[in-house]
Amino acid sequence: MNFLEERIVKDGVVKPGNVLKVDSFLNHQMDIALIEEIGREFKRRFSDKHITKVMTIEASGIGIAAFVAKEFGVPMVFAKKSKSINIDGDMYVAEVESFTHGNKNQVIVSKRFLLPGDHLLIIDDFLANGCALQGLISLAESAGATIEGLGIVIEKGFQLGGKVIRNLGYKLESLAIVDAMDAETGAITFRAQEER
Repeated sequence: MNFLEERIVKDGVVKPGNVLKVDSFLNHQMDIALIEEIGREFKRRFSDKHITKVMTIEASGIGIAAFVAKEFGVPMVFAKKSKSINIDGDMYVAEVESFTHGNKNQVIVSKRFLLPGDHLLIIDDFLANGCALQGLISLAESAGATIEGLGIVIEKGFQLGGKVIRNLGYKLESLAIVDAMDAETGAITFRAQEER
């Protein structure tokens, strides 16, 4: 087991409906030492790529992506889920369906912050059906940016998202891939991954 799988087993909670709650350390309350380690691991896994910007989607990916961007020494930009009066000028827009919230959102990024010359590492906390990643990919493609890779903290391997994204030809790295969960026993089965 890697450091993240150990933490998921220790503090994650399996709920009915294939929900894995990791809010005590990842996406509500954040264990900063763990997030720093996640940032270092993504840097290690994508060290062969030329990254000029890290991109994520609000809200849960922001803290994680910030630590990844720090490791690469580059800016981080996040797609907003709603337009506010603070955002002016032209924007890239994509529609994203949320597995967790069961709704659709338009996500936006100002054209000032997503440029054709950007080499992006896209980061998110969870990958289930892949809708959020597809939205971020759409934004990047609209800008003419290059997607160097996608980094996911926890992938639900029993859902289609990982397969869909990998079939698009992108380098996708998930730190933990959950192949099965049992809400009654709390058991979590992880996919074996090669040592990298």
